[in-house]
Amino acid sequence: MEFRKLTDALSVSPQISVQDVPKIKEAGYRAIICNRPDGEGNDQPTFEEIEKAAVEMGMEARYIPIVSGMVRDEDAETFGQAMTELPGPVLAYCRSGTRSTTLWSLSHAKDMETSAILATAKKAGYDMGGVVRRIVNGGKTPTDSPDARFDVVIVGGGAGGISVAASLKSRMRDIEIALIDPADIHYYQPGWTMVGAGVFDPATTARTMGSLIPKGVHWIKAAVAAFEPHDNAVVLDGCRVVKYDRLIVCPGLKLDWHAVEGLVDTLGKNGVTSNYRYDLAPYTWQLVQKLKSGKAIFTQPPMPIKCAGAPQKAMYLSADHWHREEVLKNIDVQFMNAGGVLFGVKDYVPALMEYVKKYDATLNFFHNLVAIDGEAKTATFEVKEPDQERRTVEVEFDMIHVCPPQTAPDFIRVSPLADAAGWVDVDQITLRHKSFDNIWSLGDVMNAPNAKTAAAARMQAPVVAANVTADILGGSPQGAYNGYGSCPLTVERGKIVLAEFGYGGAIMPILPTWLIDGKKPTRAAWILKEMLLPPVYWSAMLKGREWMAKPEKITGEGAVSA
Repeated sequence: MEFRKLTDALSVSPQISVQDVPKIKEAGYRAIICNRPDGEGNDQPTFEEIEKAAVEMGMEARYIPIVSGMVRDEDAETFGQAMTELPGPVLAYCRSGTRSTTLWSLSHAKDMETSAILATAKKAGYDMGGVVRRIVNGGKTPTDSPDARFDVVIVGGGAGGISVAASLKSRMRDIEIALIDPADIHYYQPGWTMVGAGVFDPATTARTMGSLIPKGVHWIKAAVAAFEPHDNAVVLDGCRVVKYDRLIVCPGLKLDWHAVEGLVDTLGKNGVTSNYRYDLAPYTWQLVQKLKSGKAIFTQPPMPIKCAGAPQKAMYLSADHWHREEVLKNIDVQFMNAGGVLFGVKDYVPALMEYVKKYDATLNFFHNLVAIDGEAKTATFEVKEPDQERRTVEVEFDMIHVCPPQTAPDFIRVSPLADAAGWVDVDQITLRHKSFDNIWSLGDVMNAPNAKTAAAARMQAPVVAANVTADILGGSPQGAYNGYGSCPLTVERGKIVLAEFGYGGAIMPILPTWLIDGKKPTRAAWILKEMLLPPVYWSAMLKGREWMAKPEKITGEGAVSA
């Protein structure tokens, strides 16, 4: 028999036998709940037989029979009550364990996040998608009628979501679009590196969400709890249901600050900072200005992360300031990278290495930050070098810039839209979902093998808009995404190595090399980053103006033409 652990208090299992009861006792369980009605199968023992064996072993037993597919709201309440009354840990069983898991899920609907319930059940091997609306509704059966319906529903009001909404509206003015996002503020996140270097004022990177939603697009200010793609429905917190003809998913990714032990407790103090948060980027600049000697650490977690160059951008700009202030010789600059290379596209590495040498920075590869003690000013790294024993090292610091581990949002990872790694599963050319023909995705949340940058989203939005439009008109996909992404690597104040590349690391410069040679640090690239890209973002990209971002064409059988 198998015990599938849901929590420390409860495990579930398929049908057990009388002979299994001693093994259950030996495994540490103190009570058994039977959720399978007697006589459902010809080979199952009665509850009375199981109860007798349990009592003989000094255990308690409870009978809460559930007809398959008929879990009532009151059954979940009964199950929850039994869990408070019985000594734990408890083993609950039915034919397969699904009914027991369903009862547990519904009984915790009021005290656990929906994504946490779905993830726990999924880890044990059970899919709770069939009762997700009831979970969202606090364990109660909701009405089946939708609260609203739209031609297109867009999940996520970041760079990708607003851009694709605007691009769609520019193509089809009469289309009914809803954009779902609970945030009040929209951020220009590429600017936070510059905030952390004292170049941008943080206020210039933020605008109200309401001011950016395209005219004619309905803004649903709510969080998504779950997806029901087979029913063309998005379930919101509070169990409101929004139906769609076509769905675009682009909620960004999750910064998992809690994945590093002790990090949350010390962020924004004790010399611990990060340009990955709006409120912390100014603290980075404060620390950089204040530091005159000591050790400065810059970390990079395992991929994927948004803007893979951002961790080292912080290092370069900080070291450049110390160089200009003539204190760099007193500062030990350390770059701790969980990966094995400085940058994933090798063509740009030589130019970057010149600055690593200039700033006398030490590169520590295969070093992943796992814990931090802010008061003691120590950081612990797990080191996993090839063909070497795994080990941990503790490093002292005076300042540490942390890039947090990053994953798809919880409600994406546990949804039917996700691949095995938790990202939305799309065709990398059309950005259409591989399993659901009326769903597309763009931005950081989908699994195409491209860099997760705003520049990538700028190219993806017209592709998705073109393909959704073609689908509405009854045609085949028209737009092709070539994997383009851009990373302006700020190697010093006034110069940038402008990395532009597509799938497979292919170099893809948009501007002519006589203007900006991306393999070299240039002043022109800095002007682009500082002066031109912000207005392009606010006034072009988010307005559906596809300047230098027209999608490539699919000419037939997956062929792509410029």
